[in-house]
Order: sequence, then structure tokens, then C-alpha cells
Amino acid sequence: MGPRLQVRDGPFKFTGRKKPTPCTTRSKRYKLMRLPRGNQVAVAQVIRTISRELVVSRKRIRRVLVSKRVLRDTTPQEQIGPKKRRPSKLYPYKKYISELLEKYPDITAQRIFELICEKGFDGEITILRYYLKQVRQVGSKTPLTMVETDPGQRANHNWSDYNITFTLTGETRRVTFFSYILSYSRRQYMSLVDDKTQGTLFQELISAFIYLDGVPLEIKSDNQKACVDHWEMGKAVFNRKSLEFATHYRFRPLTITPGKPTENLKAERPFYYFERSFLKGRQFRDREDLRRQLYEWLTQINDQRIHGTTCRRPIEIYQDELPFLQRLPVHHFDTSQIVHLTVNQESCVQWKGYHYVVPQQYMHEVCVVRITEEHLEVYSPGGGKIAAHPLAEAGRKERYVGKPNKTVQKSSVPIADVIRRLEDFSPEMEGYIQQVKRHKLSSC
Repeated sequence: MGPRLQVRDGPFKFTGRKKPTPCTTRSKRYKLMRLPRGNQVAVAQVIRTISRELVVSRKRIRRVLVSKRVLRDTTPQEQIGPKKRRPSKLYPYKKYISELLEKYPDITAQRIFELICEKGFDGEITILRYYLKQVRQVGSKTPLTMVETDPGQRANHNWSDYNITFTLTGETRRVTFFSYILSYSRRQYMSLVDDKTQGTLFQELISAFIYLDGVPLEIKSDNQKACVDHWEMGKAVFNRKSLEFATHYRFRPLTITPGKPTENLKAERPFYYFERSFLKGRQFRDREDLRRQLYEWLTQINDQRIHGTTCRRPIEIYQDELPFLQRLPVHHFDTSQIVHLTVNQESCVQWKGYHYVVPQQYMHEVCVVRITEEHLEVYSPGGGKIAAHPLAEAGRKERYVGKPNKTVQKSSVPIADVIRRLEDFSPEMEGYIQQVKRHKLSSC
């Protein structure tokens, strides 16, 4: 109804319909629940009255009634019934898609889309990709479980390569980082390495033991050749040198199962944080500057941050774990490399492109060469040390290390005896003798 016209003392006034006082949601529900049943006309009249009184639409009141009736008349299992779905446009082509997948297991979704479009499919590629994801079981269906260990129980180590541009030369170099992390406290040791050989691995592990002042009971690797020789009957067979190293420091070597990289997440995940926190937004002048900034980041940021899993600082938890780490031995494992090299005609042994000088009397002899982290030592066939040199730095232009031996060829017969014999041979040799004296004055 429109506004009503009322006559009062004075001019005419238009007054609107009286606005009902709003009521609470609880009172609305109470009024709806008391609706009569049976007579549809009576129900409609009551709905109309409540609609005016509560200022809500009639449709909304009917929806509330239906929902309450469903809750009263059905069980919870019936209320969670399967949704009705419309038939998919892809349904007529599913048999053909199955044949394609059986014949070409690696066929792409784009190629399948092209083939079914030729047969009349007028849908989009999105529903095809969703269907293929269900059929092929794309993605990991096994939930990840993070295994927490006791203090001093385990540590993990791994390598990671990154392309880094140095501002000094403007060149981009591939740099390898070594990471060692305690599984309980999450305190980490990182360093730059030149290669991924077994000798480098042992040297970095020793440095990590010294940095963290102890050795855990177990150390887990990523199935690398420096540790694992091969797999047999589902078990890893560690090589002899790595077992000697583990025995020296009294820890049990472990490795991940091939094809299951998620077993070493405690070593892989820290590299993700390392990329975001350290490598992003920094510049490095050279390798030495990179080492310096890495050490500052380890001690000032990585040790002091609040870890997302433990909700504590790694340096604080490390203080709790330190008493459980094994003590370091008095003497560390000998990580030097022993090789047998032949002394060449220049009286040198060659190692990685550089010539290390050896005494002349050992030319063409096979000598034992011991290469440490900083030095190269040469031993005679009898076992005595005959030469020791510092290792040549990578990129050094001078190829000789040590003072080269200058060999002077001396005549087996003195020149004076040669001239005397020529004089005794014939008087006609006088001209030849004079030429010999002129060219060999220093020998006369």
C-alpha cells in the first residue's frame, strides 16, 4: 500500500507506513518454528504476517522452513549425500582417451586435446587436464612425515650448485656449497668447495665437526658416490674409505633410498632458506668476499633466527644438544690423497697441470706422492721424503712449482785432448784445429 492521506488541523500531510521494530535473530527463528502445519492457506497467511512483522521476504522464510524440516526428517549421513553432477562434455571421449594413454603413455594433454577436437569435442582443455591428472595419478599421494631425532642423534649433509656473478671480473661462475646441519637443533655449517670428491667431503666434515665441537651418532648423506659404492639386496654398500672415516669418528653412516629424495628434507630445505636469505639481494666481489659474507650470515642471521619448526633459535637449542655430541678424537682422520707418479725428463712430477720439481737423481722413477689440503709431498721409492711444495693455486700462470733443475751437458772428453789428438792425426788438420779453437776458446 502507498502512503495514506490524513486530515488534521492545518494543511494536508503525507505520512508513510509505520516501520516495524526490528527483532533479534533468535526471536525470528522462534516465530518461524511455531508455524502451523497442515492447512497451506493458514501457513501462507502466517508467512505473510511474519514477513511484514520481521521485514524479511517470504521466500527467505520458506527457505528457513525447508532447511529446518530437512534437519528434523533426515540423518547426518543422508544430509552429506553425493552432489548431483551434470554429464561432462568429455564423457563420450573417455574411451578414446584411455586407448591413447595405453598406446602412448607419455602423450601430452595438448596432443590429446587436438585429437579429440578432430572427433567433435567442443570443450576446453582445462577439463581434459583435470581428467588426465586423475587418471595418471599425477603428484605424490604419500604424505610427508618429518622425523624428529633426539639430541646428538643425527646430522645431514649435502651439496648444492649456484651460478654467482662476481663484481670484480663480471664473470658468472658455478659455485658449489657444502651444507652440514644437526637434525635436532638445526644449527648449520656451510662452506665453499672446489669439487665434490671424497677428499673434499672428508675435509669439510672435519671442519664441520670442529665448528660444532662434536660428532653425532649418525650422519646421513644423499646416496653420493663419495660414500656409497653400490646397492645390494636393497641395502647400501659403503666404500672402504668412507667406512674408515666413520670408524675413526665413531658414527654410523646412513644414506637415502634411491628415488626418494624426501628422506633428506632436513638437508634440502635449508638450501631454500639459504637462497632467499643469503643469495638474494647480495653482491660478491670474489670468492674470498663470498666466504666472508657467508660466515657472517651463518653466525649473525642463520644462528639467531627463529626456526619455523622448533620456534626457537638454533644457537639456543644447540646449547642443549652440545652435551650429547661425541667428543672429537685427539688426531683427525688423514684425508690426504696418495698416488704414484713417474718423474718425467724435466725432473718433475705433474699434478693437475702443474709441474712440481724433484731432485734429478729420481728421473724416470715411480715415486709416492701425498697430496694434502695445502701441500704436495714426494717420497722416493725407498720411502724417504725428497720434495715438498705448497699446492699451486687454481689459475696460476707459472706452471713450475719449485726451482727448476738446470741441466748442463758436458763433453765426456776434454777439448784439449781432442785438439791434441787432431794434431797427432795429421799436419793437414791444422786449419780444422784453428776453427775448433776459435769456437771453443773457453775450453782450451
